Amino acid sequence: MHDLVSRVLDLAVSIQQIPAPPFEEYQRGRFVSQLFEREGLNDVSMDSLYNVYARLPGGERRKPLVVSAHLDTIFPSDVILDVTRKADRILGPGIGDNALGVAALLGLVWSLRENAINLAGDLWLVANVGEEGLGNLRGMRAVVQRFSQDVLAYLVIEGMALGYIQSRALGVQRLRISAYTAGGHSWSDHGQPSAVHEISRLVTQLLALGLPEAPRTTLNVGRIGGGKSVNAIAAEAWIELDLRSESPPALESLLKKVEHLVEKANRPGIRFEAKVVGQRPAGELPADHPLLALAENCLVKQGIEPRHTIGSTDANIPLSLGLPAIVLGVSTGGGAHTTGEYVHIEPVRTGMEQLLQFVSNVWTVFEAE
Repeated sequence: MHDLVSRVLDLAVSIQQIPAPPFEEYQRGRFVSQLFEREGLNDVSMDSLYNVYARLPGGERRKPLVVSAHLDTIFPSDVILDVTRKADRILGPGIGDNALGVAALLGLVWSLRENAINLAGDLWLVANVGEEGLGNLRGMRAVVQRFSQDVLAYLVIEGMALGYIQSRALGVQRLRISAYTAGGHSWSDHGQPSAVHEISRLVTQLLALGLPEAPRTTLNVGRIGGGKSVNAIAAEAWIELDLRSESPPALESLLKKVEHLVEKANRPGIRFEAKVVGQRPAGELPADHPLLALAENCLVKQGIEPRHTIGSTDANIPLSLGLPAIVLGVSTGGGAHTTGEYVHIEPVRTGMEQLLQFVSNVWTVFEAE
C-alpha cells in the first residue's frame, strides 16, 4: 500500500501541473485518457465536452458502478502551479480539489489488480469537466444522460473529503447582475449615475438581507467588475452572486428577495439586469439506503468516525433525479480554493483502502436489499 500511496500522490502532482479551469479541461482530460489507455482499460473515449470514460470489465449480468472525479479547478490558466513537498503534506493550487481525486481513479485500478479482486459488475471510471465555478455541472449532466437509469450507483471522489459521507445535495442558484448607465466624463459629467456606484449600492443591500441560520442559507458576491477608466463614469458594472440553502423553499425565497431588490434598483437613467448563470439542483439519499451503511462501514473499518454532510458537488445531478449517489474522499487537507491548498500524505493509504472496500462490496450490498 505504501507504493500505491506514492504512485497516487506522484500522479496527483502530474495532473495538478496541467491547468484546467472550467471550459479549458481538454489537455488534462487528454492526459487522463492516455493513462486509461496505458492501463489497458476498455472503451476509453472522450465526449464532446471532454469528459473521459473508461471501463474495467466485471460481471456481465450486473449493472455497472460509475466512479467519477472532476477534472477542473477554480484556478485560471495563468496561475503558477508550483508544488511544495513536506514531510506530512503536499502543497499546490488544486492538488486536493481535485487532482488527488482524479489520481484516485487510477489508484483504484492499481489496487483492484494488486489484490486480484474481480468485481461483480463493470466499473466505469469517469474524469468529468465542469464541476467548478460556472461549469454548472455540465460534465456530470452529460455523464448521467449517457448512463441514464442503467447504473447501480454513482460514487463521486473528492480529494480532501476523507471521513465525510455526502449523500445530500445542496441547492445552489448563481446570478450575474449587471447595471447599465449612459456613463460619461468623471469631471464634466459629474453627477450622472455610475454603474459601479449603483452595483456597489446593490451589494450593500444584498448583504443586509436577513439569512436564516436554520436551514443554513448563504449569499456570496464572488466576483465584481466594471468601468473602463479611472476618469470615466462607468457605463456598465456587474457582480456574480452565489446563493445556497439546505432547504429548496428557503433558497427560492432568497432568490425572490434578490430579484425584488434588482427590480427596485431600476430608475430613469439606470437599468439592471439579472441573468441565471448556474443552477445546482438539490436531492438526497434516504437515510436507510444501503450505500450509506456501506460507506459508514468502510470508514469504521479504517478507524474513522463517519461524518455525514451536505454539499454542492457532481453528486447533485444524480441525486436530484432520484439516482443513488454518494461522495467519498481520498485524504484530508486544507486551503481549498486558495493557492495555499494542501493534502496530507499519510491518510491517502486509509482513503484508498476505504474506496477499495466500497467498490469491492457495493454489488453485494444492493443484492441484500
